[in-house]
Amino acid sequence: MEHTLNKVFQGFYKDSVALMRLSRDLAAMDGVNEAALMMGSPSNKQILKDAGLLADDGATAEGGDLILAVRAKDSDAAKKAAEVIETQIMSQTRAATGDTVWQPQTIRAAAKANPDANLALISVPGEFAAAEARKAISRGLNVMMFSDNVSIEDEISLKVQAREQGVLMMGPDCGTAILDGVPLAFANKVTTGDIGIVGASGTGIQEVTTLISNNGGGISQAIGVGGRDLKDEIGGISTLMAIDRLDADPATKHIVLISKPPGKNVLPRILERVGQSAKPFTICFIGASDLELPSNATAARTLKDAAQAALGGDAFAEPAVSGVSVPKGRTGIRGLYSGGTLAAETQLILLDAGLKVASNAAVPGAGSLSDAGDMHKIIDLGDDEYTQGRPHPMIDPEIRRDPLAAALADSTVDVVLIDIVIGYGAHPDPAGQLAEMLSTMQRADNPTIIASVTGTEQDPQIRSSQIQSLQAAGILVAGSNADAAMAALKLLGINS
Repeated sequence: MEHTLNKVFQGFYKDSVALMRLSRDLAAMDGVNEAALMMGSPSNKQILKDAGLLADDGATAEGGDLILAVRAKDSDAAKKAAEVIETQIMSQTRAATGDTVWQPQTIRAAAKANPDANLALISVPGEFAAAEARKAISRGLNVMMFSDNVSIEDEISLKVQAREQGVLMMGPDCGTAILDGVPLAFANKVTTGDIGIVGASGTGIQEVTTLISNNGGGISQAIGVGGRDLKDEIGGISTLMAIDRLDADPATKHIVLISKPPGKNVLPRILERVGQSAKPFTICFIGASDLELPSNATAARTLKDAAQAALGGDAFAEPAVSGVSVPKGRTGIRGLYSGGTLAAETQLILLDAGLKVASNAAVPGAGSLSDAGDMHKIIDLGDDEYTQGRPHPMIDPEIRRDPLAAALADSTVDVVLIDIVIGYGAHPDPAGQLAEMLSTMQRADNPTIIASVTGTEQDPQIRSSQIQSLQAAGILVAGSNADAAMAALKLLGINS
């Protein structure tokens, strides 16, 4: 009989990325049906409750406690899985806090021990994140806040404080940055160069920086600002400060801005600041149209267009799709994405081709999945509805299994589009994981699968190795996410 077990580690903190990796290991164990490791904040306990993973022991946890939650086929399987993960947690803790390695417990102690440090990476539950960021900013540290669930009011307060102190406040919910050649959180190892990026999108930054690096260019800095920075409530505070930094940086010759369309009040401020610079800009506001740009700026419709423009406009190689036939009677496109901005880019390309598109993260012009009908469906698997109580699909691609099986079994689907995002923080072998999934699924007369790999040869997973694994599994591989969407249109005989 299925059994749910919670174990609470009181006053025991682990950062969210480490917890997502351990959650992935836990969920993969024999007999485990669902699992998660989360700090015991009210919002996290609600997530566990909604996922059916919260037991009585977990309900008593407080914000500084760690909850191990597992639902398994029976009590023995649940206990065994919990014991294995507990051993891993304690082993990692002993390795990190051994007698020879001192670990600071506060921002103050860390700053004192590392007086030359100029950045603090905050990855604690949202209700504690703002307080820790204030401490870091008050000590003159730039802040990258990976944490989410931070209020709008706290975000505004932190960014105003950072502006007054002359330091950057990146985030909340900032998942990607490359600073002085160092990839932070979900980022890639790219060539150093003279192109600077400012982005409110993590996977958007990853796609553009890797395309630039893979096509002969290089990155000076890539500054994430958090997904809400360009909303009218925030006012683009971090974006404007990041532009100032890159404008004053002699190593940066070209600046790229990446975001969903800014708020109507903040957009004129951003464009005014761009126009004050002597440097050329490429602006990719996914889904925006009819932008009145200053003379030093070029608009890019897609992430690929942004990378090409930053490199001088030369075209990248087109993907080959010859020799692939369309199953009779099938005309549908199904996108299964781990990157929200990559899903948005694909929607935009299909809409520009005159197709009807639906998504759970719809761009302007697209419909909702609940009213999809016969529309092409583009699904962001990183959305909250898929990740509550589970790791993000960039960490655990297992989230893709059921939607992939459903797409392959759907007699109306002709092409399945998939993004493979590699780099630091991502799954060690997402292409291999996808190949393993496909090996268990019926594929006779199934849809064509087209993938792209966001990453570089220098990443831990090695881009070419990922491509080889995909091709060995019968998957077409395009040079970029945009190329994959264009290849799908070509297979359907649509000229975009």
